[in-house]
Amino acid sequence: MRETTPKGLHRLAFGGDYNPEQWPESVWQEDVRLMREAGVTMVSVGIFSWALLEPEPGTYDFGWLDRILGLLHENGVRVDLGTPTVAPPAWFYRAHPEALPVSREGVRYSYGSRGAICHSSPAYREAAARITTQLARRYATHPALALWHVHNEYGVPVSACYCDTCADGFRRWLDARHGSVEAVNEAWGTAFWGQHYTSYEQIDPPRLTPTVGNPAQQLDYRRFADATMRENFRAERDVLHRLSPGVPVTTNFMTALSQSDSVDYWAWGREVDLVTNDHYLITDGRRTHVNLAMAADLTRSVAGGAPWLLLEHSTSGVNWQPRNPAKRPGEMARNSLAHVARGSEGAMFFQWRQSRRGAEKFHSSMVPHAGTDSRVWREVVRLGADLDSLAGLRGTRTVPDVAMVWDWHSWWAQSLEWRPTEDHEARERADAFYETLYDRHLTVDFAHPEADLSAYPLVVVPALYLTTEAAGRNLREYVENGGTLVVSYFSGIVDEHDAVHPGAYPGALRDVLGLTVEEWSPLGEGESVRITGPDGASLTGDVWTEFVVERGARPVWTYADGPAAGRPAVTRHRLGEGTAWYVSTRLDVASLDVILSAACEDAGIEPRVELPRDVEVVRRSGDGGDFLFALNHTAHDVKVPLEATGIELLGGEHAAGHLPVPAGAVRVVRLDA
Repeated sequence: MRETTPKGLHRLAFGGDYNPEQWPESVWQEDVRLMREAGVTMVSVGIFSWALLEPEPGTYDFGWLDRILGLLHENGVRVDLGTPTVAPPAWFYRAHPEALPVSREGVRYSYGSRGAICHSSPAYREAAARITTQLARRYATHPALALWHVHNEYGVPVSACYCDTCADGFRRWLDARHGSVEAVNEAWGTAFWGQHYTSYEQIDPPRLTPTVGNPAQQLDYRRFADATMRENFRAERDVLHRLSPGVPVTTNFMTALSQSDSVDYWAWGREVDLVTNDHYLITDGRRTHVNLAMAADLTRSVAGGAPWLLLEHSTSGVNWQPRNPAKRPGEMARNSLAHVARGSEGAMFFQWRQSRRGAEKFHSSMVPHAGTDSRVWREVVRLGADLDSLAGLRGTRTVPDVAMVWDWHSWWAQSLEWRPTEDHEARERADAFYETLYDRHLTVDFAHPEADLSAYPLVVVPALYLTTEAAGRNLREYVENGGTLVVSYFSGIVDEHDAVHPGAYPGALRDVLGLTVEEWSPLGEGESVRITGPDGASLTGDVWTEFVVERGARPVWTYADGPAAGRPAVTRHRLGEGTAWYVSTRLDVASLDVILSAACEDAGIEPRVELPRDVEVVRRSGDGGDFLFALNHTAHDVKVPLEATGIELLGGEHAAGHLPVPAGAVRVVRLDA
């Protein structure tokens, strides 16, 4: 059985990326002293240090790394040790310029950033295996070693390269996937626009073309690029497993839907020993804590519901958005504990000490430029103490209420050119449905469309343009067996090759929804439609309308105006023991709540009206006990009802009846059995 828990770490993980190579050794003693003061339990080391560890080809210098690992061990700090393969040295690129990736436009990137890698490059793969092997041989049994950290944020900033080496790799991948050129022609529909191939040598990556290229080819290339990165991860992982058995291996994901769209994390989650994630607040005017909760739920789901680890987030502002505000007092702790509530086994940051130089010198850190006489440092120390008091929840699991279906392949396909409207976006619908469920105080699991859904009373499908026949059968069986399903428009349309399912829309979901769609009629910019319900109430939709024909479903809301006036807008279909709802226009969060309220009633989910908006209540449960998290994102004190008594772990008080949660604060109750 593979090890999934950081070796030797008996508390929650707390610390961050530590880059001692940026500082003179005279600073290191001060660093470890401050780590002890803050209660740091683990740091990530060596992620960008290849040029220092191997200053010349085949010449290694581990002296500085020996010294820092020894110092950390002496001070009780565990180490997440990186393989530095995200940033090859300058000498490597001088010898192998072909390892720099080529853009779709045919431009080869230059050295001087990070992540500039052609993942098909044999020279890169050989060099990465050599440095990983050297590290594993030297540190496999080091007493500080808790976790191996391969590469860094695969797919950021470059996932796909379009060079000739990748073209050769793509042809081999196509042969392995499809089996013959004839099968590729069939899958890609090359009869259209005369794109037929008679040999693999004629097939190139989907480089820049004068008009839209073959969408199925583009979709397969995304799959190839993702699989190639994953192949490189596995190569390093296998070296580490062989030479350093018993130490788990990870790589840091970026599951937040707004931050990484090039990686199929369902596939990656099966490859790592421990799922870890990086998350940064997207400060675009929306409620940042909702996106945080969504990212945490998605990461936990990629981990199969098991505990995972937040490996990076920020103590305060970041440096790479158009505007980078500081976090407000208490927000850092609230963000951190929100991740813990949703399954993380700790809270790590980028980075420990704020850099003086380089591109991220204005990115916040645990030790800021202002030093220890600062609000950020005082909050870091307080958070360390709070996390230490929560060590007893290690190994427990977050308890979900409902599920949301999500698939990266569908997102890739829907994001290609020439769709019915540029105003419809899969992530926007996922955000809207998630926010609606969040505001109903429901904890969400994400699920692959072909996964077992039987544990969930309610499943929502916000955007599943690409729906396989197997996924369609799975969703139908879920409803027939008693589940409640809610599907949004432009779902069920194409198969895994981006080919439209035979017959009327919505293709693979016609039977479960009990309807067909004759046509779509997207709305113009700024246009909206009114839909009316059985009680005369009205809601407003925009972006999208459809000409829906009932085939067993019954209309619940009807278009009152617009292109589809008089036609069903929202339908309900009784099928077997369950119910399937369909929403054929874009509704905002408030309007979606009306529909999801009725669906929740079908699913037997009681409303949680006693909880105020922007107050999260999440439960973790397991052999360690039951833990209730209450997070108050508002500016007002609130009281959260308790169904059982317990001890509030951050303050030590007895809790019964109602749990007081001050404005902006977090409370965690270990419930009595």
